[in-house]
Amino acid sequence: MHHAETYFKLISSFDASKLRLTNIDDEILKDFEENFPEIDVLHLDEKHFKSPEAKEKWRTWINKYEKRVNEFNFGSLIRIDARDDYTEQNTMFGVRMQFYAVEIARNRKGLNAAVHGQ
Repeated sequence: MHHAETYFKLISSFDASKLRLTNIDDEILKDFEENFPEIDVLHLDEKHFKSPEAKEKWRTWINKYEKRVNEFNFGSLIRIDARDDYTEQNTMFGVRMQFYAVEIARNRKGLNAAVHGQ
């Protein structure tokens, strides 16, 4: 939860579109958008993360980053709706690479602007 609270404070404090989460954000974003075009990062649908087919697709994608991103497969809380804070209703559990993919996309598209100043 500490990671989630820290991240939310960060994106609500300044323009998150300039925030870099890793040293390979551009590559992660491009790879995510090519492999998961069906995911609407404004409001996530858990079936794109939790169904058996989705889990297998994510596992393959995530494992590509094993040697390149620290803690790539550590558990992480992910906000379902980019316009809201981390709450019980607006949070799902995933792994760090899923968090990075979703939040890099949200940052670049300006979707986290809704929480700026909260």
